[in-house]
Amino acid sequence: MLEAKLSSKNQIVIPQAARKALRLKPGDKILIVVREDRVLVLQKPRSHAAAIRGLGRSSYPEGYLEKERDGWE
Repeated sequence: MLEAKLSSKNQIVIPQAARKALRLKPGDKILIVVREDRVLVLQKPRSHAAAIRGLGRSSYPEGYLEKERDGWE
């Protein structure tokens, strides 16, 4: 677990290990998600299309879509 301190200007510095893990560079935007008593810091996707690519891949059993597509002919 990494720790950050809130400054007098209400700013935090993201620890180096976290910046490296998320491959953050100066100027990158991050997403802050507040859930009950927790705060999550997420890397903002550089491309929303790339971020959701492959999400439906596990929605159907192996071979199901191929079988359905073959039935169209």
